[in-house]
Amino acid sequence: MSEDTKVHAELRDSFGKGFARRLRAAGKIPAVIYGHGTDPVHVALPGHQVSLIVRHANAVLELDVDGKELLTLVKDVQKDPVHQIIEHIDLLVVKKGEKISVSVPVVVTGESAAGTIANLDNASVALQVEATHIPEHIEVSVEGLEDGAHVTAGDLQLPKGAVLEADPETLIVAISVPAAGAGAETEEEAEADETAAAAADEAAAE
Repeated sequence: MSEDTKVHAELRDSFGKGFARRLRAAGKIPAVIYGHGTDPVHVALPGHQVSLIVRHANAVLELDVDGKELLTLVKDVQKDPVHQIIEHIDLLVVKKGEKISVSVPVVVTGESAAGTIANLDNASVALQVEATHIPEHIEVSVEGLEDGAHVTAGDLQLPKGAVLEADPETLIVAISVPAAGAGAETEEEAEADETAAAAADEAAAE
């Protein structure tokens, strides 16, 4: 675990939209901690530090809550739809060594065969991994793959200890040739526009 993920959380016993607004104005983020049979614990987190951490999928925070250490997984980040300010965070208590279910982003690497494109059918894959060893992403190489080739969830190279939860037949990437004629139609439309513009210029000159 990184030192950057160690966060001091302040217990709070006040609630409501007004109090939450005052917290955010003070540079803090309201959050709730739950899981492992414990009662929900409401806390305030340091805004700037936590905003940087939760940019990564499946972020884990090592919390100091009133002197008690808790390992938590970020389960939900609620943002203002307009300003994208974090309004609230849900944190799930996890244990070191415990395996949890997470959805991990898929990143395509390499270049498929000339004239083809790689279509990412599923941008993430469901895995079961240790809480303290969640991969930031899973890479899938399409280097040299020909038209018609496909990569399924079962083809993915998973990190040690990770177990696939998704259906192995789930399509992740498909290789195809772009539809013929799309470019030709664009050229024809461009020529038609040029002809129309020329005719308009001639009419204006007359």
